[in-house]
Amino acid sequence: MATDPYQLLGVPKTATEAELRTAYRKLAKQHHPDLNPGKPESAERFKRINAAYDLLSDKDKRARFDRGEIDAEGNERAPERPFYRDFADAPEGGSRGNHRRYEANGMSAEELEAILAQAFGRAGAGRRGAGLDLPGEDMRYTLTIGFLDAANGVTRRITLPDDRTLDVRIPAGVADGHVLRLKGQGGHGLGKGKPGDALVEVAIAPHPYFTREGDDIVMTLPVTVREAVLGASLDVPTIGGKVRLAIPPGSGSGTRLRLRGRGIAGRGHQYVDLKIVLPPGEEKALAEFLRGWQPEQAFDPRAGMEVG
Repeated sequence: MATDPYQLLGVPKTATEAELRTAYRKLAKQHHPDLNPGKPESAERFKRINAAYDLLSDKDKRARFDRGEIDAEGNERAPERPFYRDFADAPEGGSRGNHRRYEANGMSAEELEAILAQAFGRAGAGRRGAGLDLPGEDMRYTLTIGFLDAANGVTRRITLPDDRTLDVRIPAGVADGHVLRLKGQGGHGLGKGKPGDALVEVAIAPHPYFTREGDDIVMTLPVTVREAVLGASLDVPTIGGKVRLAIPPGSGSGTRLRLRGRGIAGRGHQYVDLKIVLPPGEEKALAEFLRGWQPEQAFDPRAGMEVG
């Protein structure tokens, strides 16, 4: 199985953020454990897809991976030379040239010295940058949940790269692509700098028969010819459990019925579209009846379908 995050997502290294997101959502929905019960290989691939997207959706991590500084799991790669040699062998008077190189990459000499002082406790480093306070960076994550969990709300536990765990509360009715901001749960700050935030993007796996339209839930309900013609009272699934629905006599395919207040968080409704289905196999009695049956009111169900 591929380990390169680009290969796992099936995108080139030039892929944009939008292309990454599209590829991820397609694969995450395809391999989501809720849609592949009893298939451990799908669960494992789902886990690897999430890890690949977590890395590539973070601009800093993606850049570091592309430069070979971290591996596909986000672990540091060993540098070609020890860091102190890089620092000492720099041109223009040792550390001075290295300072300029870091300045070109967006880090000032004072910030570099402060980091060295805090990380290694060097007495000589950080004299100019002493007391420097830098906020921690925001960390981005993606959490894929099932359709019903998104509709009804759920709490999920995620594990951060530093092995911390967070219980993330997903509110009822969260939309696909919504980003939850968890204050202070990102990267550690420098000095007195505040920690960054954890930004958790929610991806919602599709449901076998529910779809969402705003705050409404829509589903197609198969019914028999008998139920459609004579009417019936049927148990119908909703996001909150089964309810009883009356099928009026003479209902045809495409008839839409409404379950009031059964939509997202009670704000919307559930709409049930009826679809007449025939039983499997041959129904000789039904066929014989239809050969001699004529509707009382003649009609053409294809009227108005002329082209041109």
